[in-house]
Amino acid sequence: MGDEPRLPPNIALLISILAVSTASILIRWTDAPPLAIASYRMLISVAMLAPFFIKNNGLEKLREHGTGHILRLFSVGVVLAVHFASWITSLSLTTVASSVIFVHIDPIFVAIVSHFFLGDKLTKRTTIGIIVSFIGISIIAMGDAHTGSSNLTGDLLALIGGVMLGLYILGGRIYRKSLDLTTYVMPVYSAAALTLVAMSIVTGTSLLGYSARTFGFFFLIALIPMIFGHTLYNWALRYLSAPVVSVSLLGEPVGASILAYLLLGETPNSFAVFGGVVTLIGILLSAYKGNTTSD
Repeated sequence: MGDEPRLPPNIALLISILAVSTASILIRWTDAPPLAIASYRMLISVAMLAPFFIKNNGLEKLREHGTGHILRLFSVGVVLAVHFASWITSLSLTTVASSVIFVHIDPIFVAIVSHFFLGDKLTKRTTIGIIVSFIGISIIAMGDAHTGSSNLTGDLLALIGGVMLGLYILGGRIYRKSLDLTTYVMPVYSAAALTLVAMSIVTGTSLLGYSARTFGFFFLIALIPMIFGHTLYNWALRYLSAPVVSVSLLGEPVGASILAYLLLGETPNSFAVFGGVVTLIGILLSAYKGNTTSD
């Protein structure tokens, strides 16, 4: 690739996993509707990164790539907005464990898309992993079906969030090859923020009138899981393959479930535990490659 990273990519991934594991807990503690949480998460993140973007001559670099390239970055931002809107909403309808497991089905989606569009052919092991993952998801869904339809709706929203997360990671893998970190994330995050604000307005979700405590949580959600989570793994996408990054984030379901048990008193049912283990095994089988790239 020609440039050596200042921080070992694997260390960056470890930090990002720890950071994103706090997201579901912070969101549960925030007294605001899902779209408001998602909107402020992105708006505050954009404000935090703006000085670095300006210092880095980000606007000039984007102009050099042309309007078409910028529009494609904006489309990645729209995908990110749908991811956050669906996943954060799912947290109000189902358990943390179910939500974070369903949303991290993204490595399966990444593997399938990589097969059809990026030339990474599905191996026998990958195919078996996909089948195992869907068995695990079915087990979790069966358990949630006994607790009410809202849980299944939450599972579905988290699954939609997982598909969007896969598209977002693939987009980052493609565009981070030619763009430095801030030049990539600013248009993506800005488009996500604008999309979420528009969604809030259309749905009648208020973005004003929250307490100082709630705004404090908005700030923490932007700082910890967004800047130290998403932004760090966007950085790592320049040095590691999308499947490796995607699989590494499977640490979030484990970390988030442990934190939910310790801090929220939320104990997963036996279906969620067994189905979660089966799902994670399937995802590891299907997507783990254990290699870095040299682009």
